[in-house]
Amino acid sequence: MPAKVVVGCQWGDEGKGKTIDILASRADVVVRSQGGNNAGHTVVSGGETYKLHLVPSGILYPGTLCLIGCGVVLDPKDFLGEIDGLEARGISCDQLKIDPRAHVVMPWHRTLDGASEAMLGGKKIGTTGRGIGPCYMDKYERSGIRVYDLVHEDIFREKAAAVGALKNQIITKIYGGEPLDIDAIIEEYVEYGKRLAPRTADVSVLTYEAVKAGKNILFEGAQATLLDIDVGTYPYVTSSHPIAGGAATGAGVGPNCFDEIIGVAKAYTTRVGMGPFPTELFDEMGDTIRNKGHEFGVTTGRPRRTGWFDAVIVRHAVRTNGLTALAVNKFDTLANLGDLKVCVAYRLKDGSILRDYPTDIREIEDSEPIYETLPGFDGDLSQCKTFEELPQTCQDYIKFLEKECECPIKIIGVGPGRDQILER
Repeated sequence: MPAKVVVGCQWGDEGKGKTIDILASRADVVVRSQGGNNAGHTVVSGGETYKLHLVPSGILYPGTLCLIGCGVVLDPKDFLGEIDGLEARGISCDQLKIDPRAHVVMPWHRTLDGASEAMLGGKKIGTTGRGIGPCYMDKYERSGIRVYDLVHEDIFREKAAAVGALKNQIITKIYGGEPLDIDAIIEEYVEYGKRLAPRTADVSVLTYEAVKAGKNILFEGAQATLLDIDVGTYPYVTSSHPIAGGAATGAGVGPNCFDEIIGVAKAYTTRVGMGPFPTELFDEMGDTIRNKGHEFGVTTGRPRRTGWFDAVIVRHAVRTNGLTALAVNKFDTLANLGDLKVCVAYRLKDGSILRDYPTDIREIEDSEPIYETLPGFDGDLSQCKTFEELPQTCQDYIKFLEKECECPIKIIGVGPGRDQILER
């Protein structure tokens, strides 16, 4: 491999799970570096469908060391439920370890997440309500509860009582909500801590030792480049760094550990939640792509907004991540739709043309996409096993995307199964 980072190039839901699954099958170590259970990976393996939220994709391969880094925010209730669900299906989680520096999502984070969104009214960010943002807020305010605290009962009881009392003040006096039963929460989470204690380990050390040993390592994250807190469409973003740089800090190793950085995109574009989306389709074509591509959120079930491929945002991802290759999925969804459009630049209201992604969403909202129209492709792409077997117009479409995105497309998805991947 030996050390690869996989990141999303658009607004998430690009099919990272399948790409990660294929690479994880060849990895000795898989590291989850950021985010929480506000996103999911769908993996189809051995005829079974797995929906993973916090557990790294390598869990499906016996003997693979699966690590959750310090950049992750962990909801222990959901995490343990995910483990129980996997083990009930015969998947061993013995090789799963958690960095004690990872922060814990508490019930008051979920309550505050919902209350904050409700107060925003028509200007909602569109969070999943899983408490991820408020947990990261506590982390950077330096008042958060970490896994280390949770697995040491005396520390946890003292810290949770103090933090919980403060959060109740905010919930009741700022948002007008009902106070949480902090004592009951503490008793519940003490038990979670006991179950998690045997799984804690210094992920930074384990990862670095694996790098030094020349092992095959895969770094995976959640969300995608355009949801990054800094280089995404702020404020309609997540609360962490889904870009490649975030993989280094979230795992606790230096970026010189990475050999390849692979960006995952769809052959079109989707987005969940609020925020600008220049190529969004509001017509029958948008509905067709949504239904044909099964564009509904893994975690929330929400219908995804759909649109044509936007080369401007993928070029942005190439630059901000330092991508060495692209993996583009769902070419099969575009088959038999007629002519296809690709956004190559934006035109602002003043008539100026932008090929680079704007720094502020107001410019994005005021822009219109400039399209190139390409011939579509017909047939059943899902049966193709090599690039050369694809229809010529599909090959031409892929080559056009490579030129516009300024990055080679080395992995091509033509169906949902892990065997429906073409590697160039």
